[in-house]
Amino acid sequence: MSRTDENQSQNAEKATSASPNPSNDTARDEREPAGDDSIALPSHVAGSGSLDRLVESARDYAKASTAENTNKAYAADWKHFARWCRLKGTDPLPPSPEMIGLYLTDLAAPAGNTPALSAATIDRRLSGLAWHYAQRGVALDRKDRHIAAVLAGIKRKHARPPVQKEAILAEDILAMVAALPFDLRGLRDRALLLLGYAGGLRRSEIVGLDCGKEDTPDSGGWVEILDGGALLTLRGKTGWRAVEIGRGSSEQTCPVHALEHWLHFARIEFGPVFVRISRDGKRALEARLSDKHVARLIKACVLKSGIRPDLPEAERVKLFSGHSLRAGLASSAEIDERHVQSHLGHASAEMTRRYQRRRDRFRVNLTKAAGL
Repeated sequence: MSRTDENQSQNAEKATSASPNPSNDTARDEREPAGDDSIALPSHVAGSGSLDRLVESARDYAKASTAENTNKAYAADWKHFARWCRLKGTDPLPPSPEMIGLYLTDLAAPAGNTPALSAATIDRRLSGLAWHYAQRGVALDRKDRHIAAVLAGIKRKHARPPVQKEAILAEDILAMVAALPFDLRGLRDRALLLLGYAGGLRRSEIVGLDCGKEDTPDSGGWVEILDGGALLTLRGKTGWRAVEIGRGSSEQTCPVHALEHWLHFARIEFGPVFVRISRDGKRALEARLSDKHVARLIKACVLKSGIRPDLPEAERVKLFSGHSLRAGLASSAEIDERHVQSHLGHASAEMTRRYQRRRDRFRVNLTKAAGL
């Protein structure tokens, strides 16, 4: 299979972690997957072909217990911590609450020109360390005063409200798809943007779609095209959910029509819906798109379509990301909030409101209701 322009910059980050044996070299510490040693036969059981197969399957299931992006983030967290420990002349195992507290302090107030991390990122780093320790059968007591007190102080002193990405509103998505060409790559990207917007999908959910049920081992769901629209069955964070995407009022902006066009001209009948395209732009390949393509596509279309011309190009690019599609639907769909919540698969209305960049915040006025 030929390598395309799109995948030249998509080098998957290798899962890395430190070995529990301090005598191992640095390369082994940073590259060895955490789960390889944690899932194994008991020492008193002799190995066999069938048992070894089960061990390998168990390791695969353990790896699949968390999302791929989470695994990558946790691996990077452990790699950074293991390197920090070596520089300080210590070892990451067994866990030392005192050293972990100092590590968190160094992340929040580093020496020199190293930028400080946000409180949210530091909290995520700690979660990554706790996960890695758990994989090795070692408990990390996050409530230990050396950790809990330091983290609480970091949050109180440095925590800031989350920075939200700009929502892509209805007029924005129309301008973005209008800026796309009508070649094979343009058909794919148009279907991707419209389907992601109308479905309020995460970027991983978009590229994880297959044409049929369980077409591929890495499938994140599948799509069925019906007379009234498209039915998406997705594997989300909280389990399976169905997303119904109705047909639009115009073929030019209808996500279902765009999807049908893409599948027809790309000659896709099974397997991944959104795939890479040959270098000459004339053939759809078998390789599934990376979720990073969604973010890059959104940023490129924002620039091409001239959205937010009041800002410099660098700032415009930073404002938008893959989540802008999801926030855009929540902000633009003027229907009962409960329908938006169900469509996005949120567990609470409060989470849905975080995505709504424009809404009547004072529709429920407790001041007047209290008689003032």
